[in-house]
Amino acid sequence: MCYQGNREYSSFRDPSSVVFEQDGVVYRRIYPVYVPHYEHFMRSGLYHALLDDGLIASHEQIEERPLACGGKEILLCPKQIPFISYPYEWCFEQYRDAALVTLNAQRKALQFGMTLKDASAYNVQFYNGRAVLIDTPSFETYSEGPWAAYGQFCRHFFAPLFLMAHLDVRAGKMMQSYIDGIPLDLADTLLRGKGGFSAWQHIRLHAGAVRRFGGAGTGTNHVKKITLKKEVLAAIIDSLIRSIRKLKQKDVRTEWGDYYSDTNYNDTSAQQKEMLTGAFLDAAGPIKTAWDFGANDGRYSRLALERGAYSVAFDIDPVAVCRNYLTAKEKGESLLPLLLDLTAPSPAIGFANRERKTIAQRRKPDITLMLALIHHLAIANNLSFAMIAEWLASFTPYLIIEFVPKEDSQVRRLLKTRTDIFPDYTQTCFERAFGEYFEVMEKQRIEKSERIMYLFRAK
Repeated sequence: MCYQGNREYSSFRDPSSVVFEQDGVVYRRIYPVYVPHYEHFMRSGLYHALLDDGLIASHEQIEERPLACGGKEILLCPKQIPFISYPYEWCFEQYRDAALVTLNAQRKALQFGMTLKDASAYNVQFYNGRAVLIDTPSFETYSEGPWAAYGQFCRHFFAPLFLMAHLDVRAGKMMQSYIDGIPLDLADTLLRGKGGFSAWQHIRLHAGAVRRFGGAGTGTNHVKKITLKKEVLAAIIDSLIRSIRKLKQKDVRTEWGDYYSDTNYNDTSAQQKEMLTGAFLDAAGPIKTAWDFGANDGRYSRLALERGAYSVAFDIDPVAVCRNYLTAKEKGESLLPLLLDLTAPSPAIGFANRERKTIAQRRKPDITLMLALIHHLAIANNLSFAMIAEWLASFTPYLIIEFVPKEDSQVRRLLKTRTDIFPDYTQTCFERAFGEYFEVMEKQRIEKSERIMYLFRAK
């Protein structure tokens, strides 16, 4: 079989290998320059030690091909991650777990004579509720000296986490603007002395070194000449692990963090809504992937999970996402909670706007759930039904959606703070707008409620 496929655009950042997709399967080709490091990685026992500790995604070696010019290439088929997420979509608990996986992998690597040559947050993904490293070529043979990836770790993990813990949990969103990590001088300015000795050591002092010597703090020539014993480096890694483990998310109460304890459903309505959602999922047929917009604690995402689907649970509320993640982590579920603002979803960014993709460019769902959300988009954010329907139809073949009329108490709450300039916010207009892009498969009113559930199929 000829393995070529479509190259992952962001692969240009690592000259030691390339990631590509062929027939829906992701592969990694190891180039000759990295082969000696890879073979040591496998022979030393580090790979299996990392697997045993749940720190890395597994891979299968597919072929080994000698090259006419000398050397050889190795083809790997890594564990297939159902949905790739980005750091600016993670809640605090996810971000902290990703940082600890990176540090624990570096600590383990030192024991086997290897080290992480980079510490990009994009090298971590979530599988069955757990953070794992996915970038095998990040490990190289260790040579005495400082950790070359220290600066990148501080920008990608340490600075964002300290900003999230000491200022605002939403600070992680800054990673969307700074694709190679938050500049340390900026983080230091924002922290204004908060974060104690750890922030002073790994952010302020480090930022000062970058200013004095130039570069991005990722290992310039003057740093490479510093002598640092492996035992000292291991102690630094241990110190970083302790600092990050101590970080806690601030006690915050958000608008939707306690949504299900402040809802207008009675028990009968809530039970029927859950029953209808399950029935609609069954009517859509076998599904492999489900997206849930406005997922909150993932109650309805898990109905898709029960039917064998991988669920991505999107929500704008960081508290709700963290709660959902901690449940998925505890149970080892095939469910990925992520932060997402539907009025400004994750854009295509990086060089040529192709390194990091929109959610629909990464993978498309078999079905999408949008429950108790349409009124927030239409009334709170002035989006028309037509705009919402057109966007949804661009990526989902099936849609379960809940229409919330103006008579509903949640809509009345929204209209208390603004003039009602929404004459088209009616069931008739809703059905007409969505009818341009979808056909109705099922429709039913929720008992003891004015809300209506729909199952749509894209035309």
